[in-house]
Order: sequence, then structure tokens, then C-alpha cells
Amino acid sequence: MFSFWYVLGLFVAFICGIVFCHKKQKGHTLNIGERLVSKSVNSYLIHEQVTGIVVNNVTLPIDGSTTQIDHILICTKGVFVIETKHYSGWIYGDAKQKQWMQILFRKRSRFQNPIHQNYKHIKAIQALFDFVPTDQIKSLVVFTGDGEFKTPRPKDVVLLNGIRDWMNQHEDNVGFSFAMVAWSFCVCLIMSRQINYICRICLRDRLYNEYKSVASFT
Repeated sequence: MFSFWYVLGLFVAFICGIVFCHKKQKGHTLNIGERLVSKSVNSYLIHEQVTGIVVNNVTLPIDGSTTQIDHILICTKGVFVIETKHYSGWIYGDAKQKQWMQILFRKRSRFQNPIHQNYKHIKAIQALFDFVPTDQIKSLVVFTGDGEFKTPRPKDVVLLNGIRDWMNQHEDNVGFSFAMVAWSFCVCLIMSRQINYICRICLRDRLYNEYKSVASFT
């Protein structure tokens, strides 16, 4: 058991190092809101003693193009796809509207409904984790900054200080082993440019078989 965790630790350190270097080379950086959300989610995992990992600024293929996801949280509560919006002023919008509106110093600006925006991200993650029940892949939109909602906030849309309470609504309903499998699979797919296609397919099959074996005992 000790050797397993030791080897896993080395593997994680190696992968994370490559991810970090890769992102630095490509010039990807998190904006203010994304940094706040990443810090808040990681703080939640530590203080609530929830086993999981946060992956930031992920680009995945979907329908012949790509989509950029702010954060993916993979933990024992499920897989959470998080969209971050950093806004000031007054915010107007509901779940069904195609566009929401920001009013700042009497200037009105419209932006895409982040719930709809995150739906595309959810579909990309569902394709990635096609062996994971769809109800275990969940959407969250987080607003940072000093923006104030002038309409009722829709379901699964929270402010930065509401992440903890929203997360605590979800119970631990997937096993620790499943979280680790999903996490490893996600990291390897993120590193797809560094991993040969055939190797990725073999790894995918191996992780899928491991997931099935774990699920059979739960």
C-alpha cells in the first residue's frame, strides 16, 4: 500500500510539473476572479476534508471545435464544472434568458448567459467522462467582484462566499477510488498533446476497467 501511494505521488508531481510548465510556455494565466475561485475551492477541500483536485483553465474539444473551462473540481462529491464571472455594478438575468445585463455607471453591457455557457462545458466533460453517471457531473457559476444581483439569482449561481454552502448541499456519493480514477483520467486527457494517441486509448481502457471494478463493490 505504501509503495502504491509513493508511486502515485511521484506520478502526480511529474504530471503537475509538466502541466505547469506547459501552461507557462503557452502563456495561460488566470484572471482575478478565476484565482479567487480556485483559492476558495481549494480552501474548501482542505477545511472540509474533502478528497479532490481542482484543475484550472482547461481547453477541451467539442463538436469539431474547442471550449475553455475555467475550473474542473473532481472530488468524492462528484465532478463539478465551474464557470467564473468577475463583474461589478448591477447584474440582471434569469436562467432562461440568452443574455444577461450588467449596468455599471449607467452603461449597459450584455453578456452570454453563463448557465448556457457552462452547459457546453458540461457536454464536453460528459463526453470526456462517458463512464460517469451524468447526474454526477454538475454545473456551478460563481460571480466574484462587487457585482450585485438585482434579480433573483438562478439555481446553481452563487457569489464567491457562497461556494462552501453550495458544495455542502452535495453528499459524498461516489467513492474515493472513483475520484482518483476520474482525476487521473482528466489529467492525462489534459496532457493529450504530450501523450501519444495510442497510449491515451490504452490508458483510458485501463482506467475504465478500474472504475468498473470499483463500482461493482459500491
